[in-house]
Amino acid sequence: MSLTVFFAVLAAALLHAGWNALIKLGASKMTSMLILTLVQAGMGGIIAMAYPLPSGEIWLWLLASGVFHSGYKLFLAYAYEQGDLSRVYPIARGAAPLIVTLVSGLLLADIILALEYFAIAILGLGILLMAHGVFQNGESRRLVPLALGSALMTAGYSLVDGLGARAAGNAAMYVAWLFIFDGLFFTPICLALRGRTVLTARRPDWVLGSLAAAGSYAAYAIVVWAMTQAPIALVTALRETSILFALLLGWLFMGDRIDRTKALAAALIVLGVVLTRL
Repeated sequence: MSLTVFFAVLAAALLHAGWNALIKLGASKMTSMLILTLVQAGMGGIIAMAYPLPSGEIWLWLLASGVFHSGYKLFLAYAYEQGDLSRVYPIARGAAPLIVTLVSGLLLADIILALEYFAIAILGLGILLMAHGVFQNGESRRLVPLALGSALMTAGYSLVDGLGARAAGNAAMYVAWLFIFDGLFFTPICLALRGRTVLTARRPDWVLGSLAAAGSYAAYAIVVWAMTQAPIALVTALRETSILFALLLGWLFMGDRIDRTKALAAALIVLGVVLTRL
């Protein structure tokens, strides 16, 4: 991996943690997430015009991706209403590769090596420690299933997008359209759950949501590009440094309490994710 790719992926990791922090800062997490989704859909629409329309089975992959991305944002928004960035983010990000690894081994007939079983154990221990902190410190217990729901959706769109982008043969076109479908699905879900009040946003909310959208889109684009320049396993492992960035952002800017247990849990989650990618 070249230094250019290395620092690009680190930047993507920081952007990913950063846009989550911006959503957490918003007065209404659901409104902020909706703004992010609408702006991303607009960006996707502009970029999609530069490419031919998807064909055949690609539409099915995009439909599935839109559903998973919408579910991911829904669970994440609810989770951030219940807990700190430094608590929710590591569980949501750390559980996703654990789920992907288990699903690959159980349903896709992939061979799981001894190192991967060790990685799953480390990941599981880190997530359990992070979740245990919720009960120990009197935090809202609802954040745990919500963060895990977000992780499940992340695992879903990771598998779908990986296969769908390969089938499409054009990652930029595929990403543009998946954000369009995400917007088409997520917007009516928000309206059904929160009513038209979810559309009521102040100027600061639009600024935060738009910045989050730009950061999210850029992070996703950088990672897709990096995977064409370096081994996918190395890129995905390095990307998970976003968990540590989230802890730092929560501590520095949001007043999150970082005790030894939370720091140890985050370190174990990162270690477990890295080991699953080796």
